[in-house]
Amino acid sequence: MAGVGCVRVRSAAARADAVIRIDAAWIAVEPLDMRAGVDTALARVVSVFGSARSHHAYLFLNRRANRLKVLVHDVFGLWLCARRLQQGQFVRPETHLGSRLELTNEQLRALVVGLPWQRLVEHARISVL
Repeated sequence: MAGVGCVRVRSAAARADAVIRIDAAWIAVEPLDMRAGVDTALARVVSVFGSARSHHAYLFLNRRANRLKVLVHDVFGLWLCARRLQQGQFVRPETHLGSRLELTNEQLRALVVGLPWQRLVEHARISVL
């Protein structure tokens, strides 16, 4: 019976991956109050990005950049996730880039763990040894 339970858990996780798909990720430059709930975060998404598109993730940092909120529209509803770093800060996008910035998958993965995601594009190629 233990094996059957494991199979069910794996298949449920696979179904969740299919529902919570992220095709594009965007980060807002201006900070968001981390007390914001789904409605406030959605209002900010609409004001900054124009609309909340399905399978897009919208990321916001707080003023101190030690907390992150992600709003994802999965066609059926909205997911609001939060992450807090115990030490250090998330790397905030530069304000001269505008009010929003699209992230690659690699940049998104680096950002959520607190790595310098902005450097991934600059150093992605080695041309001279």
